[in-house]
Amino acid sequence: MNRKIFVASIALASISALTIPAFVGAQTTRIEELQQRSRSITVSGEVRSVVGNDFVLDDGSGEIIVDAGPRWWPEIDIQPGEQVTVTGEMSKKSGEFNAFSITRADGSTIEIRPADGPPPWAGRPNRDRPEPAKPRR
Repeated sequence: MNRKIFVASIALASISALTIPAFVGAQTTRIEELQQRSRSITVSGEVRSVVGNDFVLDDGSGEIIVDAGPRWWPEIDIQPGEQVTVTGEMSKKSGEFNAFSITRADGSTIEIRPADGPPPWAGRPNRDRPEPAKPRR
């Protein structure tokens, strides 16, 4: 009887030894995925082109589209050739980089939106909105 219990214990221990590593491996997260999940990421580079509030940022290893607000929101004043540092997050839907803030080479910062909560253009009542741009004459 003791021998049967001993053999059963060895078998159970062997099964556990084989399944625990598989379970631990299932919890592994790739570093690439961590970067996509991070709430706040900072990237720096040269502005290549600008369309409305979107611009292409090149850091020498690649390019990414930075979204600094919808087209109808007051435009930011970013020019091609500028060196900027952008803090924001990767969009899960568009693959663009949503900017929270943009810091120019001279140290001045353009605040786009808060890192937590909805952006000011989300349309909720009592949001502080900048004055609309006046038409040029």
